[in-house]
Amino acid sequence: MTSTASQSPEELLQHCRQRFERVLREQLDALPALAPRLREAIRYACLQGGKRVRPTLVYAAARAMGASEDAADIPACAVELIHCYSLVHDDLPAMDDDDLRRGQPTVHIAFDEATAILAGDALQAMAFRLLSEADTHIAPAARLRMLQILSSAGGYEGMVAGQSIDFDAMGKTLDLTQLQTMHSLKTGALIRASVLLGALCGEVPDATALEHLRHYAECIGLAFQVQDDILDVISDTATLGKTQGADQALNKPTYVSLLGLDGARDKAAGLCDEAVSALSGFGPQADGLRRIARFIVARHS
Repeated sequence: MTSTASQSPEELLQHCRQRFERVLREQLDALPALAPRLREAIRYACLQGGKRVRPTLVYAAARAMGASEDAADIPACAVELIHCYSLVHDDLPAMDDDDLRRGQPTVHIAFDEATAILAGDALQAMAFRLLSEADTHIAPAARLRMLQILSSAGGYEGMVAGQSIDFDAMGKTLDLTQLQTMHSLKTGALIRASVLLGALCGEVPDATALEHLRHYAECIGLAFQVQDDILDVISDTATLGKTQGADQALNKPTYVSLLGLDGARDKAAGLCDEAVSALSGFGPQADGLRRIARFIVARHS
């Protein structure tokens, strides 16, 4: 795998994004033209930019465990396909009713609601198909474990439950523990899955290493959401690529509403420090993960 020893977080993200998007385009180009409008919507949902933090975490965790980028390609695609599906469905009028995503009209605006629902459905199914196919560089037992992890993260025990709690919480008061539970499911579950899938790309990690990686992932998953809440207050729509102030407009509980802006910043910094500390038993091969943790709390979009 390409060395990340001297890469900045931005350089690491760019390297992984370029590799990942080549692989993703190959997979999308291979889709047969059975339903051209749906196929176009699927490509639109996946190829409108984005930081690609989750695929980068897959690559970085694979490197931390000595695995190759080749082995990480398909797991990285699978994770991002689940993420893209969730964004398409979250943006629907029945959910968050957003008009902008990554600086472009959301899928249901660019196409229509029915096509957006079907595109999300197809992306979710495609993620599991890719992971289950035999022509990967990963042992069958590891791929089975990846399927279990990703299905849990993307389903009732993860994102779906988190979105349901978020939807029900609008206009209500949540305490910090409830807010953390919600975001550990809605945002954190897929980030945790990204790290664990990357770790399984090489030799099966021992239980201790896997637990440290899980702890790291839980911390950065929450830090990611805290920073999102901060940016929803201090940034602007053009920079974010989505509607600024949307959470406040929907009267959603956030870390800023509970802790204040300075308190939320302290929370994000503390979670970053805790994440980096969780990697103390890893050598320089985990520097990519350390850099991503710092990027998450320093990003502006």
